[in-house]
Amino acid sequence: MGIAHEVDYKLYGDDMQFVEIELDGGETVLAEAGAMMYMDKKIKMETIFGDGSAKQEKGLFGKLKSAGKRLLTGEGLFMTTFTNDMSGKAHVAFGAPYPGTIIPVDLDTMDGALICQKDAFLCAAKGVSVGLHFQKKMSGFFGGEGFIMQKLEGDGLVFLHAGGTIIKKTLNHGDALRIDTGCLVAMTPGIDFDVQFASDIKSAVFGGEGIFFGTLTGQGEVWLQSLPFSRMADRVMTAAGSSKGETKKATANPLEELSGLANLFGD
Repeated sequence: MGIAHEVDYKLYGDDMQFVEIELDGGETVLAEAGAMMYMDKKIKMETIFGDGSAKQEKGLFGKLKSAGKRLLTGEGLFMTTFTNDMSGKAHVAFGAPYPGTIIPVDLDTMDGALICQKDAFLCAAKGVSVGLHFQKKMSGFFGGEGFIMQKLEGDGLVFLHAGGTIIKKTLNHGDALRIDTGCLVAMTPGIDFDVQFASDIKSAVFGGEGIFFGTLTGQGEVWLQSLPFSRMADRVMTAAGSSKGETKKATANPLEELSGLANLFGD
């Protein structure tokens, strides 16, 4: 018999999704603070340190340790539980923080563990542990993504959110997939994620793809997003700057500038 509570759910929407979770009497769902959209009057809401799972160490020290781990991932100190304290069914809904897709993942079918980006977790059935995962290779630190990730463990349902459209890919031994580091949403523990320098510096700088890319190898499942929040935020900031009349200064002779760049990076 599983440890995590068994909950039912329904997804609504296309680009701005939310998930409605149905709780029987005594069932509980755990969520990030501020994710709740609405809930029935039967639902009791409680703010807690850590994730409240069986893996969390007991006592004040255990709670502080769990909360401290959340700080390392950039999350708040607190999480929120929603419990149906009465008989019958009750509903609680959680909304996505920005345009994208919500995906349900049953940890019981993933050998009890899933590694995800620190801002991907939305909510989960009570009993799921939300911990830390450090990448073995320090190159993830320099790539700006993936050095400190979240590790979800248990046998219940978890709900992840990511930007744009999400695609799930299966890797086998010998396969390798190169990705933009920000596009990684989640992966099973059998996948190795490494961040490397782009071999062609000229293309990386002037092509707009950046000087790092991620490489996924191993055997398991990978979820990728088409619109990382960081990419969307950059576009919003650029548009906001342009709307204030902040334009680049025109060069006196654009042809001379292009000629200089050609000489600098010419073969």
